[in-house]
Amino acid sequence: MASVLAYLSAAGLAGVVETPRERSLRRYRQFAARDPRALIGIDPQGPWGLPELLGLMADRCGVSADPRYLSGPDAIDPARTLAALDAFAERLAAAAQRHAPVLFGTGHPRPLLGFYAALADALSAAGCEVLTPAQGRCVDILTRFGLRTHRIDYVRRVALVRETGAGRPGCEPGAHCHSPLPVRVVLEAAAAAGGPLPELVVGDHGWLCGAGQLGFEAIGPADADDPAPFVGEAEGTVAVVVPLDDGVRSSHYLPLTRYVLKRACLSQ
Repeated sequence: MASVLAYLSAAGLAGVVETPRERSLRRYRQFAARDPRALIGIDPQGPWGLPELLGLMADRCGVSADPRYLSGPDAIDPARTLAALDAFAERLAAAAQRHAPVLFGTGHPRPLLGFYAALADALSAAGCEVLTPAQGRCVDILTRFGLRTHRIDYVRRVALVRETGAGRPGCEPGAHCHSPLPVRVVLEAAAAAGGPLPELVVGDHGWLCGAGQLGFEAIGPADADDPAPFVGEAEGTVAVVVPLDDGVRSSHYLPLTRYVLKRACLSQ
């Protein structure tokens, strides 16, 4: 365990992370104002003003609870990350044991695609069906450049989106996207086709929050500047959230992949 904790800090996945405090506070304020860009699919039931969010993120993530700390690097407690990774692995193990259909999706494909793809391969080898509904389906997503049409694609059985005309199907890396609209389209397509529906959704941002809000068991990582998954977890909408920096180099997640697969008894 000590080696994992040390690695999390050394790789910048936890400990002092690159996420600036200013950005975290800005996102907390957006969430408190119920800005859809910060809600990313969560419909919060509690008051969740800035003081409540700061307290929650300090408890779940390890950021500073001091409202006077306004700028500088933010922090994630490696011990909290490790505990959440164990809970994450337990959910994967349970899905593998019952041969549950599983859906993977990411809004950060460049860093996180390999992490999810390895988990998808392991669950598939354990007898789970890894679902890929709505391939090629279009969805309009509001971006900072206005409303843009994206299409749903799967790379190594992990769902992502691309702007129309960008790249070829099945190619990396896909678009950076926090919207819950893609997972809603995917789940609607699966239902319209007569199933199966996922018994577990593994993803981040809108994939995690959007699926959880619709009542699906949803697990995944979230950074210190994304309060929505942690609010979802606190309210019982999201099953497990792993606090970690979600934007480091993709290779830095490989030891986490090995750790999770070993804990879930899915190592090959």
